[in-house]
Amino acid sequence: MNGAARIETAVTRLLGCDLPIVQAGMSWASSNSALPLAVSNAGGLGVIGAGPMRLPDLDRAITEVASGTDRPYAVNLPLYRKGADEVMDLLAARRVPILIASQGGPQRYLRRFQDLGTICLHVVATEEHAAKAVDAGVDGLVVVGAEAGGHPPAGLVSTLVTVRAVARRFPAAPIVASGGFADGAGLAAALSLGAGAAQFGTRFIASAESNVHPAYKEAVLAAGTGDTRTVGRGLGMIRVLANDFADRMAELEHAGTDLERRRAEFTAASLRDAAVGGDVVGGKVEMGQSAGLVDAVLPAARIVRLLVEEYAAVLGRLPEVWPAGDRPARPAATPLPAW
Repeated sequence: MNGAARIETAVTRLLGCDLPIVQAGMSWASSNSALPLAVSNAGGLGVIGAGPMRLPDLDRAITEVASGTDRPYAVNLPLYRKGADEVMDLLAARRVPILIASQGGPQRYLRRFQDLGTICLHVVATEEHAAKAVDAGVDGLVVVGAEAGGHPPAGLVSTLVTVRAVARRFPAAPIVASGGFADGAGLAAALSLGAGAAQFGTRFIASAESNVHPAYKEAVLAAGTGDTRTVGRGLGMIRVLANDFADRMAELEHAGTDLERRRAEFTAASLRDAAVGGDVVGGKVEMGQSAGLVDAVLPAARIVRLLVEEYAAVLGRLPEVWPAGDRPARPAATPLPAW
């Protein structure tokens, strides 16, 4: 596949991109211009992670992405972050083409940005939250399942079930499926569930342009599918690498330790410790279960190309439907490549 490849879906038509591949807006990892710019130029949707960014840094990243591509890009804004209103003022002034908002209600921003012509996607993790977002009039949904790094749904319902449930309930809503996707087989799975795109987070942490410490990237490569855990119940649950921080939190939760004691332990560690300082033992090393499917740090554009190539290979290997009694002789089984 080359850079001219296209996979058209309801989401690509809405966003104006060539491929149904969304790079997750990840604090620190995509809090820069290099990663989203590379993904957008490769045909996917690159997303600036505004979560930890100071206003001048965010403004500069937007300028660099906007001047570096004529393709769509987005900014992800966690609405709970300190200074979210000031960030929205900046995004409105810059007229960013796509806003992906999370961790809050869409009423806080929706009309303002839609009036500016900004496409607004809202991150949800349950059918109930999806219903509220659709009723509010969002342009599309990012539906997150339990496999995701960062903030999975509290009920830990899988992406397979959550995305399918939302797609059945809201068949006209453009949906980006998120959680557990790392390769082209995952992209095919997302589209088969009724989504119009898949969001890839952990896969792009392990990219050359990702803005995290090399030790963080190596931790992703070393992790297996069972090497993450969810911690922080009642505090804003997160999925992280099973390290010393996660072990301490799990022990406190298992022991029924009071909320304030657990809060103190939870806030003593940070994602910044891991992403910037490289502390993958005591920091919050957010990653999804799909880390077990990632085995190389690659340039982001190469990741996008591989996702398309793998997707095409999967489609070519899916069995066809034949009329009863008219099935051809079964060919010898050919194993899927490991990629």
